[in-house]
Amino acid sequence: MTKKKSKAGTYLSIGTSLFGVLGVVKQLKHAREDHDGLELVDAVVSAAAIVTSVALLARELRRLNREQSDILAD
Repeated sequence: MTKKKSKAGTYLSIGTSLFGVLGVVKQLKHAREDHDGLELVDAVVSAAAIVTSVALLARELRRLNREQSDILAD
């Protein structure tokens, strides 16, 4: 069971995850310049982790919005 986050905390987590994109872009650029296949694979896996993280957080935001709408409807 995962811990529930507030909307603000979820937005902060999304921002933090997206900030990680900068590091991945630098890593991708460096790997391509050096023709380093292993570093390139690492960067791609890191990018996939960021995409997955943001998707999970977006789902959490939708859930929080749905719960808030249900409370207001009562």
